[in-house]
Amino acid sequence: MKPTTRLLLIVFLAVLPIGSSHAQSVQEQAHAAGIPEASPADVGMNAERLAVIDDVVAEGLDRNKMPGCVVLVGHKGRIVFHKAYGYRQLVPEKQPMELDTVFDMASLTKPVATATSVMLLVEAGKIDLQAPVAKYIPEFGANGKQDITVKQLLTHSGGLIPDNSIKDYADGSEVAFEKIHALKPYIEPGTRFVYTDVGFIVLAELVERLSGKNVHEFSQQKIFGPLKMTETGYLPSDDLKPRAAVTQERDGQPMRGDVHDPRAFALGGIAGHAGLFSTAKDLSRYAQMLINGGSLDGVAVMKPETVKQMTDPVEVSSGLRTLGWDMRSPYSSNRGDFFTKAAFGHGGFTGTAMWIDPPQELFVIFLSNRVHPDGKGSVNALAGRIGTIAGAAIAD
Repeated sequence: MKPTTRLLLIVFLAVLPIGSSHAQSVQEQAHAAGIPEASPADVGMNAERLAVIDDVVAEGLDRNKMPGCVVLVGHKGRIVFHKAYGYRQLVPEKQPMELDTVFDMASLTKPVATATSVMLLVEAGKIDLQAPVAKYIPEFGANGKQDITVKQLLTHSGGLIPDNSIKDYADGSEVAFEKIHALKPYIEPGTRFVYTDVGFIVLAELVERLSGKNVHEFSQQKIFGPLKMTETGYLPSDDLKPRAAVTQERDGQPMRGDVHDPRAFALGGIAGHAGLFSTAKDLSRYAQMLINGGSLDGVAVMKPETVKQMTDPVEVSSGLRTLGWDMRSPYSSNRGDFFTKAAFGHGGFTGTAMWIDPPQELFVIFLSNRVHPDGKGSVNALAGRIGTIAGAAIAD
């Protein structure tokens, strides 16, 4: 190919809109930028053991644990297993699950978007983890919350209520935050682990106060953009929405690309506890970045010491957490049995889970829309079994 022809082709591809008739070319480019694929044997894994995932998922589908799912396993910097199962929509008509299905991450938003953003501000010297949140958001210090620290919010030990009334969000974001600031502690701060969405809603407010950007804008600029996670973010575009897995209905309309969580929805779809959307392939880039100590493809997103600070164990009243992630707690039923002590992960109400095990260079991503169509699915144990299979498949 002549140099001028090659240059024209590059320019032409660069300006193609997503979703155009040339979408396949764009998808091929995105694929090329993704984590490389390899056979299990190439990275010291047993393919026959990994194949047991098929049986476990089939059992889950038969028992109506979820309508469908996407499973991705990565080891030693390579994707070794990536499959789609079942359906991303059952009603009013069936639509098959695809590898590139976009999922509502639900509480995976907490570590991936919010906690990572907070840690980048810690790295920049703008946040002191031991400082009271009220140092940065004075209004938050009302009614006995003046000593709750940033670290306590990240580890769900700040004593905040799990969820305040949905009625508190009825009059818009400004009033909603006024009511959050006026809350009293649910329990004595610093005494007990109580999983709370409210704490992460406040952490997203902290990001905005100190950066001038909401958590959507900040995470795009500092995390997802540099990592080339082009299908990850809040408020999915019209190009991505048709590929989104349906969750439930709101006001008689299916939630496809609209956040399932009612408080995040009331806050305009951008919140610290929920609202993020992504694909399994995009999440693999984030997971590999953490395993690499904060960088991917030559791009540094976080310093290694920041990654270590974020993912080191923190003792809480009922187990171990990290700054944003789970390790060993009452919420760890989606954890694989053969992960090392250093593994960390998180789940989401809609049926999502991701666990990362740096010593084994292993990550396991399970994405489903278990709440579709009637909210009765259940996948935590299933995700944990898949993690166990992945760990057991490491042969070397």
